[in-house]
This record gives sequence, structure tokens and C-alpha cells, in this order.
Amino acid sequence: MIRLVNTLSLLGFLAASGCALTALGAGLGFRFGWWNYSAGIGTIAFVFWVAAGVAVICAFSIALVAMGGGTRTAFVMSLTGLAIAAATAWVPYDLRMTANALPRIHDISTDLTDPPQFDRVAALRTPDENPVAYDGPETAALQRNAYPDIAPLVLSAPREAVMAAAQAALTSMGLALVAVDAAQGRIEATATSLLFGFKDDMVVRITDDAGGTKVDVRSKSRVGRHDFGMNAKRIREFQSRLQAALNS
Repeated sequence: MIRLVNTLSLLGFLAASGCALTALGAGLGFRFGWWNYSAGIGTIAFVFWVAAGVAVICAFSIALVAMGGGTRTAFVMSLTGLAIAAATAWVPYDLRMTANALPRIHDISTDLTDPPQFDRVAALRTPDENPVAYDGPETAALQRNAYPDIAPLVLSAPREAVMAAAQAALTSMGLALVAVDAAQGRIEATATSLLFGFKDDMVVRITDDAGGTKVDVRSKSRVGRHDFGMNAKRIREFQSRLQAALNS
């Protein structure tokens, strides 16, 4: 009995580690161009079910050890395996819950009637990626319902100061500046996610407004149909950092 529990604990630990490494590899594989977006995301979804099953096995092994059926080493391996498997399963589960709670869109703009347009970013997108053109009225309607707070900023600072602060805000968020056109009041930048290396492009449009400066922002994902709320989150963070910089 003790030998069986020890073996089960070891297998659970190894399987949990394998799940974590597979999930990590799925992201890195897409990032380095070893496979496409669908393969990477599909692997993450598959890993969830395996990791959830491994977590159950590790929990069962812990129960057997607690009843005197295994060694302390088996208990530690089972507990570690349970933690690894649970954490690995949690990531795709959390993404799925987020996807179910938010609309299936990936193009967010503060101006839904005249969205800021990408220029230099267009040349960076490949034919199999999402086009830079705005996704249209259906996306606008879904955005209004899901993110009613996403709106333009009207600031009292002069346009030149806003341009400088906007560039600093984007850089502080870790985005790479693609183009800065002071004459047209447009800044383009790209955000890259840590694991998969997903790229979302942002364009900031800065114009004169009665008594101040108006700032519109648009953020659009290069791949995928669902952004899991990341583009709206990025716009909110940018606006917050921009206001803080101008008020400091």
C-alpha cells in the first residue's frame, strides 16, 4: 500500500509538472513562431482538463497519506503536485470565465463614430492577422454595453504638453513606440504580452478642443477574436497615467 501511494504521488507530481511545462511551451511556441495561434490556444485548453484530472489524483494521494498509507515524502510530492496542477488549470479556467463574461471583440475605441486610424502599424500586420480597419457598428454596440466608461479625455493642458505626456505614459506601460506625428497629433505603439507574445496596437489621437485638448485612444489586437478585456484595460491604464502625469 505504501509503495503504491508513493508511486501515485510521484506520478502525480511528474504529471503536474508536465502540464505546467506544456502550458508554458504552448505560449513560447507561438511567441517564437513554432506554431500558430490556434495551436497554442488549443493546447492551453487541453492542458486544463489534464491538469484538473491530475489535481484530483494528487488530492486523492494526499488523503491516502493522511490515512497512514504513505510516507512524508509522498505527502510533500502530492501537495506540490496539487499546487502545480491547480495553478496550471486555474489560468485557462480564469480566461474562460473572463471570455464568457465579456463580448467577443478585440477592437476598442474611445470614439465609436470616428475611431482613430492606424497608419504605420498597418505595415506591421501580416495578411493572416486582424486588419487595421475598424470592426464596425456591431463591435461599437457591444463595446457600449460592456465598457460604458471608455470615452475621450478632454484636458486643460496644451497640445504639446499632452503629446509629451502621452508618449511617456505609453513608454511607462512597456509599449514600444512605432510612430510619433506631432503635426497630426498621432502616436502609434505596440504592446506585447509576456508569455505568448501577443501584440496589440494602440493609436492615440490628440486634437485641439474648445478650452483644452481632446485625447482619443484605440487599441486593437493583431490575432484572435476575443481580447479578454485587455484592450479596454490598457486604454483605462493609459488614461490614468496620462492624467497623473499632467496633474503632477
